[in-house]
Amino acid sequence: MVGRILTTLVLYGSAAFTALAAGPLPGQIKNLVTFGDSYTDVDGHADGGIVWPVYAAQDGHFKLFPFAKSGATCSNNLTARPFPSVFESQLPLYFAEKSNGTLRLNPEETIYTLWIGTNDVGANALLTGSQPPGVSVVDTVSCAVNWVKVMYASGARNFVFQNMIPLEHAPMYTPESYPNRYWTGPRNTTAWSVFMAELTRSGNAIAELMLKDLAPQLHGAHLGLFDSHALFTDMLNHPQLYLNGTAPLNVTGAVHACVFQEGESTGDPGVCTDATGTDRDSFLWYDELHPSEQADRMVGKIISDTIHRKSEKWITWLS
Repeated sequence: MVGRILTTLVLYGSAAFTALAAGPLPGQIKNLVTFGDSYTDVDGHADGGIVWPVYAAQDGHFKLFPFAKSGATCSNNLTARPFPSVFESQLPLYFAEKSNGTLRLNPEETIYTLWIGTNDVGANALLTGSQPPGVSVVDTVSCAVNWVKVMYASGARNFVFQNMIPLEHAPMYTPESYPNRYWTGPRNTTAWSVFMAELTRSGNAIAELMLKDLAPQLHGAHLGLFDSHALFTDMLNHPQLYLNGTAPLNVTGAVHACVFQEGESTGDPGVCTDATGTDRDSFLWYDELHPSEQADRMVGKIISDTIHRKSEKWITWLS
């Protein structure tokens, strides 16, 4: 009897150790380095306030090193846009700062995040067929996964890869969408919404398969796949768990919604409706494309808890 109890305790302890072996230890991470687009750009304020990395750094007591830039794609060689992409701008800046001594980080105490893809699959890119011939979501996702390989080769050892949210529910891509600051041209809104759902779901599935294949090759590293898609789906389905403003909870409209005429210049102001004060925290979306500041508060808290191993709900540690 005693032997069986001891065996059970040993097996339980071994399982607990194995679970913690995947992912950093609680309290291990001191630095947060972020790459990506406007969803992560701390200077762009695309949510009308403070973006999630700032909240994550505050909540988790991390030192923040932000490299994400609004409008970015993974690579302008795949989906060309006049913005600082990850591979042609953000990574070169990171390596320049690392080389000149501006950036000195202990790899064991540093975690690197990437949240990219919204612009790769969106208007003026894959959704509208604006990419070079032959480029598909396979290529844009492969590019994002390659970010992990490049960072690992440079000495990074802790990663959080954030997948794409269900963009078909963003006001810009729903069947009920209207001409807005990001697109005023003619379109079939239902077709856009269906295609966007296919792009994000298939892209995320490809990323998961590629990361699972890559993880065993990253000796001594911790790689986590953060399921942004599932998190935002839960926000859409259960807004009362995430939104806390004084207006009725709203997952279809936006804090700052601007309606344009079809074909109108996006340089025009549009006809805008704005939520103010604490009403803003009742919305999931800030504008037609970006999550609200309240959504970012929640993302920041959840990412912080994930890194500190207080919660495993939205992440799968692959190594």
